[in-house]
Amino acid sequence: MTDAPPAPSRLAPASPVQAYLGLGGNVGNSRAILGRAVTLLCDDRAVKLTARSSDYSTPPWGFKYQPPFINLCIAVETSLSPRALLTRAQEVELALGRDRAHEKRWGPRTADIDILAYGDLSCDEPGLILPHPHMFERAFVLLPLAEIAGDRTIAGRSVSAALAEVDSTGIQRLVPLP
Repeated sequence: MTDAPPAPSRLAPASPVQAYLGLGGNVGNSRAILGRAVTLLCDDRAVKLTARSSDYSTPPWGFKYQPPFINLCIAVETSLSPRALLTRAQEVELALGRDRAHEKRWGPRTADIDILAYGDLSCDEPGLILPHPHMFERAFVLLPLAEIAGDRTIAGRSVSAALAEVDSTGIQRLVPLP
């Protein structure tokens, strides 16, 4: 009897893969917290930062009675599998004070890290859907993503073209921190 091979998202890639992640938060000093998140995510050869968008102040989404969010996107080269990258992102969220068990859906949080795309991989498994199923609906994701990957096609759609189709009212690009 042979064991079935692991699901594709659990396999480590043969060579580094370009992945895009969205980060956001609105509790505490969000810009500093998200800067720390990028550092923690990209702290070794397994996840190498290749591009970082500006920080954007964005109106709350989902639950509107909360402070504005700070959002940004990063591009990384990674040798981690999608599942391992997700695990690392959730470990960073936890290290920065996120408490998924006690937070309101779409409510305030210190750090939220989503994998938006992992190469050209398409997968739908419990807890991991790629590309991110809601990214094309969210200007707070598409605006920073277009800054670093506007020419990129994800799931057959150009990031820049998708951005042109959403309302980005109230989103402000912030001045870089010193």
